[in-house]
Amino acid sequence: MLRIRNLSASVDGKPILRGLELDVCAGEVHAIMGPNGSGKSTFAQVLAGRDTYHVVADELSFQGRDLRQMPPEIRAREGIFLAFQYPVEIPGVSNLYFLRAAVNAVRAHRGLPELDAVDFMSRARDEAKSLGMDDAMLKRSLNEGFSGGEKKRNEILQMKLLEPRLAILDESDSGLDIDALRIVADGINTMRSVDRAIIVVTHYQRLLNYVVPDRVHVLIGGRIIRSGSKELAMELEEKGYGWLEEQAAAERSEYKPGAKRKRDSAQPQENPQPSRKVS
Repeated sequence: MLRIRNLSASVDGKPILRGLELDVCAGEVHAIMGPNGSGKSTFAQVLAGRDTYHVVADELSFQGRDLRQMPPEIRAREGIFLAFQYPVEIPGVSNLYFLRAAVNAVRAHRGLPELDAVDFMSRARDEAKSLGMDDAMLKRSLNEGFSGGEKKRNEILQMKLLEPRLAILDESDSGLDIDALRIVADGINTMRSVDRAIIVVTHYQRLLNYVVPDRVHVLIGGRIIRSGSKELAMELEEKGYGWLEEQAAAERSEYKPGAKRKRDSAQPQENPQPSRKVS
């Protein structure tokens, strides 16, 4: 579903992602872990299409299509969803209106009929209830005055209503108490399916106690330097990131933007294929 080869991203000439490689198949949940400043949020935003970054890659494709040729709104309509680390407040725009407009835009792109107000309200109420949200939150301005936990639940509500093909969750567990964490995790788990992929970006492994990933990747210095199973996340919880940071520092000193490099032996790849330039 998602194929990334030698992805680099920079802002004002400052490299942030440095030759990142990743494959994500439909039906899989991948966790991206790493310390502050490692490039996790940049990676999520690059996938969503934020134009702040200068992006170079041998390949950056979603369902066989070149993402670099797709503006953010087309990526969203094609089924890429990003739950923000810091959800934006939009005063004067009701949560319900925003959600219905977004859902119907995606449905129209997929050739499906729009949902009328009654049908959408019924569905939105059911999904909101599953996340411990009351009807009043649907009628308030988008995220305005919401607590941190309410904003994170609202992001998960958007995901459930939009039914994306690729969901990218940027630290959806940050600032949540244990009860809210379980509710958010349950919402994520209900979205697992054979035709959908989920990328969970997180600092800590506590969310992964509830949302068990198929693969865990450690991002340090803008590169994935280690990949493994959930046990890798547990090892990070015990040891921290320091034992991997020296390796990352050595690799950064050798990195040149846009240069070809050998596939990281610490990041096993299934059915590896040589990278190629996509025009």
